[in-house]
Amino acid sequence: MAVDTQELAKLIASEINARGPQVVAAIDLLDEGATVPFIARYRKEVTGGLDDTQLRTLSERLVYLRELGARRKAILESIDGQGKLTDELRAKIAATATKAELEDLYLPYKPKRRTRAEIARERGLGPLAEAILANRAAEPAVLAEAYLTQDVPDVKTALEGARDIVAEGIAENADLLGKLRNYMKDKSFLRAKVVDGKQEAGAKFSDYFDHAERWANVPGHRALAMLRGWNEEVLTLTIDVDADDTSPVKPVERMIAAAYEIGQKGGADRWLMEVAGWTWRVKLSMSLSLDLMRELRERAEEEAIHVFARNLKDLLLAAPAGSRATMGLDPGIRTGVKVAIVDGTGKLIETTTVYPFPPRNDVRGTQAELAALIRKHNVELISIGNGTGSRETEKLVADMLASLPAPKPTKVIVSEAGASVYSASQTAANEFPNLDVSLRGAVSIARRLQDPLAELVKIDPKSIGVGQYQHDVDQQRLSRSLDAVVEDAVNAVGVDLNTASPPLLARVSGLGPSIAEAIVAHRDQEGPFASRKDLLKVARLGNRTFEQCAGFLRIPNGKEPLDASSVHPEAYGVAKKIVAACGRDLRTLMGDSVLLKSVDPRQFVDEKFGLPTVRDIIAELEKPGRDPRPSFKTATFAEGVNEISDLVPGMVLEGTVTNVAAFGAFVDIGVHQDGLVHVSQLADRFVKDPHEVVKAGDVVKVRVVEVDAKRKRIALSMRKDDGSMPASQSRDRGGAAAATRPTGGKPRDDKKKPETQGSLGAALAAAMKRK
Repeated sequence: MAVDTQELAKLIASEINARGPQVVAAIDLLDEGATVPFIARYRKEVTGGLDDTQLRTLSERLVYLRELGARRKAILESIDGQGKLTDELRAKIAATATKAELEDLYLPYKPKRRTRAEIARERGLGPLAEAILANRAAEPAVLAEAYLTQDVPDVKTALEGARDIVAEGIAENADLLGKLRNYMKDKSFLRAKVVDGKQEAGAKFSDYFDHAERWANVPGHRALAMLRGWNEEVLTLTIDVDADDTSPVKPVERMIAAAYEIGQKGGADRWLMEVAGWTWRVKLSMSLSLDLMRELRERAEEEAIHVFARNLKDLLLAAPAGSRATMGLDPGIRTGVKVAIVDGTGKLIETTTVYPFPPRNDVRGTQAELAALIRKHNVELISIGNGTGSRETEKLVADMLASLPAPKPTKVIVSEAGASVYSASQTAANEFPNLDVSLRGAVSIARRLQDPLAELVKIDPKSIGVGQYQHDVDQQRLSRSLDAVVEDAVNAVGVDLNTASPPLLARVSGLGPSIAEAIVAHRDQEGPFASRKDLLKVARLGNRTFEQCAGFLRIPNGKEPLDASSVHPEAYGVAKKIVAACGRDLRTLMGDSVLLKSVDPRQFVDEKFGLPTVRDIIAELEKPGRDPRPSFKTATFAEGVNEISDLVPGMVLEGTVTNVAAFGAFVDIGVHQDGLVHVSQLADRFVKDPHEVVKAGDVVKVRVVEVDAKRKRIALSMRKDDGSMPASQSRDRGGAAAATRPTGGKPRDDKKKPETQGSLGAALAAAMKRK
């Protein structure tokens, strides 16, 4: 085992509350190509039971620390190549824990453009700077006279050169930079102000027209709201430190003076104090403010990505309606309502388009056609997209269902976020090459009611629209996080090998798009898989891939009953020993929790399979192929409440949680505009994290608190008391850009614009521009 891996494992172990050997084992498995879901479920003995959350954190930190190590190595080689690497500097570089600290140490040795300090040294002024620093009682002007040359004609020029040299040394002092940066993090304020003349155009950012709060306390959603306002040239942003300090020498300048032991000994000290102030104003204030702005953005992005990932997980693991014939309706006014019928397996049976709304107004014809389709295909569920025209379509369907005899289909309004993206995708084109793009969306709407996970994996997670400022964050980091969520969700539920689509199979541990396509091609050519072992007949699917994927693939009603469970084929021998000990046939034993609970798992432990695996096998035999998702439940929208204008404060309505942010939860109450339940209104107690109370997909009862039709804001409450808080009193809304969320609307895709609001704004625009 390499020493660096041992060191990495020791550091990561302290962060995830694990032991070093556990982390080492997990790193080895990851390096061998094992996935997090596989390690979490089937290698508990090897890792000592690390769960998927710990393993995800471990994997992310491993990438960061290895990148840090690679950068550390490159910096050491660079400094050594310059002949400036000392043992002390090597030790400092080796001890750095963050990339920021590492870059601070490298700053004096980093190749750069010819600086003013370098020019001053070339003119022979280096010794002057050293003399001033060494002799604090002397007058700098007197010392400077000895360094006058043709290139340095007077004392003023000499002292300016010495100042540039001293200032560069101060600006490259890693220890000092760290102290100043930490001081600013603790004491500085982020200030936002409206750009003159942008009050009306930027009304949605009015909460931040004159706003200030301590940098350390700015929550992510407010930071991203202000950064968006800055990008749209509505707001100016500044980092203020010691702004209220009226003393002649600011605390930051005193910190610089202390680092260089600048006192009151003589003229050199007075001159150095002026240089310290000049260095702060001209160099350090700007560069450290940029550091804090970058860190603020990174912190906010981390929170936003975390929120998006958690919401996506809730959405993917939402309750499936099950294998029932479903009618999907993609509402439209002028262009008509697109209709798609799918059977219990999701297979498309029939499509059509009806025109109940202007200009055709064929209400009766539409209802008759929908009723005929319901009877013809024994439709049990009607899935209605929640976009424009959804409430009108729902009323049309409700009136039609009222005239039908029992049993009647259940109508459900579902989120259609991402349906249009899917319709125009290559995946949809491959599935339905001869189907009009507009009708593909109706198919997706029908299927996502039957099985949200199986359908939503076909859509880029970023297009599903459950994020918070998702287009404002680092897209690579966001993609990595969301891909991990999708992978975890798919493998937690398991996949039917004989019905799964290529996009769903591609998310299974160990598989990818190409092997998923190969599996489907083999299935189409040879027929359904009879057993998991048959996977080895698929082209390019070898033993290593089989080990990773087999436990997550299911074959219901196959030759081997265990193929329908999450028991891995490598552990079938243990499972059969348990069955034999119970004296029952495997098929009759599966599901008999009473008998299985009486089994002592310790008697089946051997050299390869420990107690955790044996317990998992027994638990799976108790509930074979169990689905971790909740049971299906729908919200019932109030009759007569179709538009935001129909809302009245005090109304109690039922709705579905569509998105959860750090500042509250958005709820679809059927008026084409999600309402916001602020975090303070989620419960009759203090709630720190909205996810403690709700998650995406939950059906909740809410009370209308306030309606602002002009700004399209709906304030809701879930509190049982009447402690309602008007939206206008809450500044913690994530900004209007977050609180204004059209139901079923597409995620924002704001274009970044160059900022020219002063020197800091220009520097921010350059430094923070996405690469």
